[in-house]
Amino acid sequence: MKKTILLLCILMAPALMRAQNAKPTPATFCHPWQGATVAYLGDSITDPGEVPAGHDWTGRDDWHYWGCLQQMLGIRPLVYGINGDRWSGIPAQISKLKEEHGSDFDAIMIFIGTNDYVTDTPIGEWYDYSRDSVVMALGYPATKYDVIRRTPAMNPETLKGRINISMSILKETWPEKQIVLLTPIHRAYATFGAENIQPDESYPNRLGLYISDYVDAVKETGSVWSVPVIDLFSMSGVNPMVEAQVPYFRRADTDRLHPNDKGHNRIAKTLMYQLLTLPCRF
Repeated sequence: MKKTILLLCILMAPALMRAQNAKPTPATFCHPWQGATVAYLGDSITDPGEVPAGHDWTGRDDWHYWGCLQQMLGIRPLVYGINGDRWSGIPAQISKLKEEHGSDFDAIMIFIGTNDYVTDTPIGEWYDYSRDSVVMALGYPATKYDVIRRTPAMNPETLKGRINISMSILKETWPEKQIVLLTPIHRAYATFGAENIQPDESYPNRLGLYISDYVDAVKETGSVWSVPVIDLFSMSGVNPMVEAQVPYFRRADTDRLHPNDKGHNRIAKTLMYQLLTLPCRF
């Protein structure tokens, strides 16, 4: 028996050596969002009509972050962002998306919140609390307890209330869709007329709140509603508060708020790699 095993080993040795020395066959990799149809909701950074003055980009969409993602991943964009919109405007964007496309898309991406900061929207609370009773039975006889119950606060006057309203609509309307939130990015000085002058983010709004307070609320949404959040405030790599990074934004003198084509491209590259960790279709 031992001689037989030894003979088999001798005969198999050349084949094993060839297998070990063989070059690996290249694997074909497909990005999970490749070729998807994605609805984009948001403000001026998403709005397809927002083209910087003095740039001949009429009819071109490839410079927006969603246009760059279309170039990179073949994503078909359905764009509903509106200049100046806050979280209070998202339900109307959702309604238009549903009216025009029903459920004929794969995922939703929401990039909004900076205008809530600049227009002094109170942050508010995630939950309303009320007295209630509940029956419990876990290894002991059923017992009724008086408790303080929490339910999502649907206050349209606060940031968290507005987010709750929008997320409730989205989850009820498309429970099977992937929903991804993007935090606002850093912002600096911008002026668009005598009645629209926006200081840089080192200053609080009239409520004493900073842009980071609004970013934190968007990040908390992930835990409250079980949705992934991509923290562009931290990961986009663009910050107009740094003088050397102003070339990522439209105009050094009047608009350090909106990314230019270079800024959008960098944001899109960040999104492309972050989306690798998330499923698109279910």
